[in-house]
Amino acid sequence: MLKIAHRGAKAYEPENTLQAFQKALDLNSDGIELDVHLSADGQIIVIHDETIDRTTNGKGLVNSFTLAELKSFLIDGKYQIPTLNEVFDLVAKKCLINIELKGLGTASKVVSLIEKYIAEKDWKYEHFIISSFDWNMLEETSKLNSNISIGVLTEENIDLALAFAEKIKAKAIHPDFQLLNEDNARKMQENGFLVLPWTVNSEEDIQKVKSYKVNGIISDNPDKI
Repeated sequence: MLKIAHRGAKAYEPENTLQAFQKALDLNSDGIELDVHLSADGQIIVIHDETIDRTTNGKGLVNSFTLAELKSFLIDGKYQIPTLNEVFDLVAKKCLINIELKGLGTASKVVSLIEKYIAEKDWKYEHFIISSFDWNMLEETSKLNSNISIGVLTEENIDLALAFAEKIKAKAIHPDFQLLNEDNARKMQENGFLVLPWTVNSEEDIQKVKSYKVNGIISDNPDKI
């Protein structure tokens, strides 16, 4: 069962920072999950929200700032917002990277960066999975490069996610864990998909989800899985 650290080991370090991803590696996570938006100058920025308000000492939309401007804002008074390149270089093929597409235009940029690391740095396609709640972005990703694994995110309807996953030949379905039961978990697997629920944090919920024999768990506490 894959242990995937949600936004890095978010229970221990500020989310989506290099420190959180390093902590995930230190805890022997099988993968990290992160979110991406684009800066005003087209750089791939690792941050969850559309704005920097919640996680940094600044205010405003991520896509209204250049990379240099974004680097001037601090998380917890000391950490910078990372770029996706920086995360790739930190991880250095040590674990799976689940990239959740958030911002407009991220699909093509992320696909290009993955292709660059495969061509120039000896990475493999199995080091990556791209997920999103915006299924149009997943369709775009699939058309750009069908070798990249796709994870279909849903917080509403597993049957719809399953139908879409079949349509685009996805690798995995990432449901809100509260939608899961033994039957629908088995159904997704019998149709050939990995089941990677999110965000499962309490001991009780982790044990319940494990009983469904899912393929992996996305958690703020990867060490509890």
